[in-house]
Amino acid sequence: MFKPIKTKRVYAEIVDQIQQLINEGTLKPGDKLISERELAEKLEVSRASIREAYSALETVGLLESRAGGGTFIRAISTDDIIKPLALILMMDKESNFDIMEVRKILEVESAYLAAERANDENIQKMSENLEKMEEDIRLGRIGEVSDATFHFAIAESAQNTILVRLMSTISDLVMHSMKKSREKMYFKPGNDKKLFNQHKAIFEAIATHDSALARKNMSDHLVFVSDEIFSIEKAPSDEMQLTIVKE
Repeated sequence: MFKPIKTKRVYAEIVDQIQQLINEGTLKPGDKLISERELAEKLEVSRASIREAYSALETVGLLESRAGGGTFIRAISTDDIIKPLALILMMDKESNFDIMEVRKILEVESAYLAAERANDENIQKMSENLEKMEEDIRLGRIGEVSDATFHFAIAESAQNTILVRLMSTISDLVMHSMKKSREKMYFKPGNDKKLFNQHKAIFEAIATHDSALARKNMSDHLVFVSDEIFSIEKAPSDEMQLTIVKE
């Protein structure tokens, strides 16, 4: 399974081999690795190099050491990826705009593909999410959950598994990092209805399989959201507080 190491960057080669075995499925989450001594003998390297490689893999979350139990392949959850990124985004407001740019790149074409490929089940799911968004407005809720699930349903409708995974990550980042901006955006008079109507227009274009219109409506929606967030983030905090009080 493992191959002898013959290069100068020994620990990096060990890391590469273990990562490759994980990618191939030879090593799976929960599997226990052989001891440092055994692995060092198989790879014909020092135990120090093994420890250095293990340390690097633990740092990125691929391995975990259990006291008295050995070293195991670690299962990585979505939260392991999302939480550190969300923390960075909350500390760096400019990253919010980077996320919006990524959303524009992904979601505009998602809408186009969804209009071409959505089946009856996809359309029904989007319709149900749209109804939840309307209910949120009626009950005075911000509606960030129904908003995110609507966009995710569009990604699912595009019938592309990689796109679904990417959109899942983006949706969670938006939920974690931009909640306060959304709260302020929803408090602005008329924005709740504007956003609902934009989502409804996107849905109708997808439901009627009008790809070009779906693309345009999604682009218009995300440009609107981006502009609103930009004005909120750039406004002086006292000015924003005054605006909310007046409303």
